[in-house]
Amino acid sequence: MRRIVVSRVAFLSVLCGSLVGLLGASPQIGASRIALATVVDPRNHPIVDVEADDFVVHEGRDEREILSVHVGDYPVVVMLDTGGNARNDLPMMQRAAEQFIARLGQRPVALGTFGDPPAMLTTFEDERTTLKEKLDTLSPAATGASLLLQGAALAADTIRPTGSLFSAIVLLSASPIDATPNPDALVQPIVNAGAILHVIANRSTRSAADGMGLSGLATNLRTLVEQTRGQYTPIYTPASYRAALDKVADRMATEIMIEYLVPTESKANDVKVGVRIPGARVRGFGVAPR
Repeated sequence: MRRIVVSRVAFLSVLCGSLVGLLGASPQIGASRIALATVVDPRNHPIVDVEADDFVVHEGRDEREILSVHVGDYPVVVMLDTGGNARNDLPMMQRAAEQFIARLGQRPVALGTFGDPPAMLTTFEDERTTLKEKLDTLSPAATGASLLLQGAALAADTIRPTGSLFSAIVLLSASPIDATPNPDALVQPIVNAGAILHVIANRSTRSAADGMGLSGLATNLRTLVEQTRGQYTPIYTPASYRAALDKVADRMATEIMIEYLVPTESKANDVKVGVRIPGARVRGFGVAPR
């Protein structure tokens, strides 16, 4: 018999208040919940060749029956910086984003920009040929700021009508400065969408930004990304967008969605996900009602 290794599913913190309510406080009305997680072996290599019998889920002291297991296929919004500071970075962003979208396979993908003003260029229903056409014709603004958080909020608005249990927003930023007005007001709408936020930011001119009194921006953005269980990746050359996006794609390709039965009106308290593979461990990214 394979040893059961148990790892607590990580819940989002107080900043993501609506998600905490979803994950841990609100009653379950349906008949199942889904956990999003990755499984890695003792060498930290991801394991995706898994079945329902490989997992065990407990809520408190109660073991739950596993219904199904499959690789994550949730929708993704990709947002590119087209502000005035992006003119040198945009060609590298476009090539990296094209490869990234191709690696995502058949899952729904939408494309947008967060120059001034942010705009969605495609929907989740558009064919990949349309995304490529829009991506190829992008050009940076001659002037204008980068509005990263405003772009993230627009992406969140795009995701919300889908009703997807999980989703992701991937932002490629060429500027160390986010000119979004009143950014604090946008944090809650972004996290309310329930999306995992990934940010790849060129910080090659960070020292200049720090001199403008904006050194806390990256720290605050990193905190927001971490609280949504995403990845914040600073880069220092435009050529690094591709490698950074590869890491995000690698993670998405190994995320597992584990659906399990629950009693009606039960709550998702103290959820633990384990795997019956010797030496393996689980990293959880959240639990949502079906």
